[in-house]
Amino acid sequence: MATTANLPALSKQVSELVLAGSLGHAEQAFSEAAEQHGDLAVVEVLGSLPPQVTALHLSGFDGGKTSLATLLVPPQAWADSLAFFAATWSDDNIEDDPERVAESLFSHVHGVVFSTDDEERRAALLEAASTPDYGSTIFAILFSMAPREILEVAEEIISKGPYMTGQTSSDSDIVPLAIELAKANEDGFDRALFELFPDFRHSADLADAEFSDDPDEEPKFLQRSTKELLYRLRKQVPSTRSSVPKRGARKSLGTDIFS
Repeated sequence: MATTANLPALSKQVSELVLAGSLGHAEQAFSEAAEQHGDLAVVEVLGSLPPQVTALHLSGFDGGKTSLATLLVPPQAWADSLAFFAATWSDDNIEDDPERVAESLFSHVHGVVFSTDDEERRAALLEAASTPDYGSTIFAILFSMAPREILEVAEEIISKGPYMTGQTSSDSDIVPLAIELAKANEDGFDRALFELFPDFRHSADLADAEFSDDPDEEPKFLQRSTKELLYRLRKQVPSTRSSVPKRGARKSLGTDIFS
């Protein structure tokens, strides 16, 4: 493993490469460090990088398994980096194609979470990511891409709790992510639902909601749009001079989904 003296130099090298846009060279530096000193050296460096640097690096791989950083980033370091993902989104991107922006975010989150078969690491990643307020907004953005399926998942969680099968009328990739989130952090799942459906105060109410197949038809109940949630997340990007905000006083639906 790398000595403590080596880590600051490697952290500085990786930060400079990422900020210069040389993500491939940054990955190469991680790979060389892993070969020479073991994976724990990479874990320590990733845990020491500024979260905005980690965000720039990981976003370049969309959570793909080709990134060593994706496989080894500590859960809290990843969660902190997510606060900065919206910093590069322009008004034009959000206005013209919010679904594409959301799909890119989903690709990243899904890629990091499912890059490992280690259930404990997967749960730790999801718990850390969904605890802050910006984490609730991120998962609400992802849920907004498949609201009908999310309602079905919520209904099954309410009725079956830990015995849920995760079966819905759709094979959307968002469903497995939502189920893993509910298992890892039921309060985080609840709060993401509240972000997407602010009118609802109890998850059981979601079961009665209905969706039209006409995309131009106005919803019959209050649901934040993907575009609105993207702007909401961008407003939550912290100043790089301040610490990454932790969970605030945002309301929860107040439902113990596994009771």
